Amino acid sequence: MAENKLEINDSEILSLFQHQESKEKAFALLVKKYQERLYWHIRRMLVTHEDTNDVLQNMFIKVWKYLSDFRQDSGLYTWLYRIATNESLTYLQQQKKKSTRSLSDHENFLENTLKSEKGFDANKLEWKLQMAIQSLPDKQKAVFNLRYYDEMPYEKMSEVLETSVGSLKASYHHAAKKIEEFIKAD
Repeated sequence: MAENKLEINDSEILSLFQHQESKEKAFALLVKKYQERLYWHIRRMLVTHEDTNDVLQNMFIKVWKYLSDFRQDSGLYTWLYRIATNESLTYLQQQKKKSTRSLSDHENFLENTLKSEKGFDANKLEWKLQMAIQSLPDKQKAVFNLRYYDEMPYEKMSEVLETSVGSLKASYHHAAKKIEEFIKAD
């Protein structure tokens, strides 16, 4: 069996996970294979490294707990992205509930968090794009990130977000319009 993260396939990981003696090794292989992609998926939604690490850790705890129940109705990658997305959305909702800030204060907080990132330059288009993305509602943010950064097809996105392709296309369209308006107004 190949140990390289690019060579190990999901069915090998799932097979190893079913046996008690290789369960931890299988999980380590899964983490090694998907951790970086999932980190950046979550990071684009949450902005900060610390929040991203917390959510990623919680996500992998859930994966450990439920991987033996994975029915393989969808691909492992799709299942992991669904968990990561749901954990990110849940985290964002919890932060909003905990926050005593108004919505505009929350948006200012996100903007200031972005501005404090190393290498921030408000004149660079990539930073304007990030600020625009952070101004989107959480679900639109998830749809935009999956489509724009991960280049995920709508059909796979539909599995991840458990919603119709039509509503995803509409959500992406609205998100793209808002981002365009944000960048033009700035």
